[in-house]
Amino acid sequence: MRLTMLKAKLHKVTVTHAELEYEGSCAIDGALLDASGIREFEQVHIYNLANGERFTTYAIRAEEGSGVISMNGAAARKAAPGDRVIICAYAVLDEAELEGFEPVLLYFDGANRIVRRAGSIPKQAA
Repeated sequence: MRLTMLKAKLHKVTVTHAELEYEGSCAIDGALLDASGIREFEQVHIYNLANGERFTTYAIRAEEGSGVISMNGAAARKAAPGDRVIICAYAVLDEAELEGFEPVLLYFDGANRIVRRAGSIPKQAA
């Protein structure tokens, strides 16, 4: 059996730019791509906390250390500067690859700086 698993998550990054006339994609600070393991041109799913939009595009590398999260092309209609979004990448793994697998979960402050890294989501009290 092969399962689609969360590979990486950028939790609550802030959109810094929206470029409607740019070729479609999501530009992400290169240092954040490296920290998360998301590759340039990899498919990403974006969940907008401000308006509930959920959409799929691909990642491109923005300047290292810039904090840039730019929605480009049609994605610029789905998220605006100042919106907080969750960016996720997924991987298809077989049973053997699941052993010991943990996603890379990165959590951010309002300036798109990593404030916490994790390999699992904390359990919430019932």
